[in-house]
Amino acid sequence: MMTTSIETDQHEDELRSRPGALRWLGGRWPSIAGAAVAALTMTGASSGSDVAPVVVASGAVYLGSAALQRRTAAWPMFLVTFVLVGVRLAVPDFKASWWMLVLVGVLSVYGLARGAVRPTWGLPLQAAAMLALAAVALPAEGAGEVWAGVLVSGALLAHAGWDVVHHRAQRVVSRSLAEFCAVLDTAVAVAVLVVTFS
Repeated sequence: MMTTSIETDQHEDELRSRPGALRWLGGRWPSIAGAAVAALTMTGASSGSDVAPVVVASGAVYLGSAALQRRTAAWPMFLVTFVLVGVRLAVPDFKASWWMLVLVGVLSVYGLARGAVRPTWGLPLQAAAMLALAAVALPAEGAGEVWAGVLVSGALLAHAGWDVVHHRAQRVVSRSLAEFCAVLDTAVAVAVLVVTFS
């Protein structure tokens, strides 16, 4: 479990140490990908309530990774949430947030059964963060345009800070995922504010 996480971080460090353009791309690909996914997310969104499932997804990725006790599980978790959010943007009646909450509920039970209650910054802290994010995102899905925009952008900016903390501490998720999410969360939060108040 730890070996896989260490190998992933070593691979990321090797990419960053390459010369020239390869080094730049190797060092910044998570940021570039985060900006691209943010742009893609906003093409299908017309308000903060459309983007509210992204708030739930941001917590689900961390909680799923903590429940599985693998930092490398963060990317597969992201892909699952990406698909669910994409379906939500294409089919407005699809309850992506609720499906993600069911998924992380199942993963939490699995993690607890495997003893993931320790360390406290793992599953316990990520579950608390998930509850806080869901408590903002779910009401935002049915709120008026201004309130939804403010709630969603505030939650995403707070989670961007969460990403930075985990990137620096090298805990719960891989560093590449934390960097990717920090850019994604920030870019979507700013875009939601612009859409809300323009």
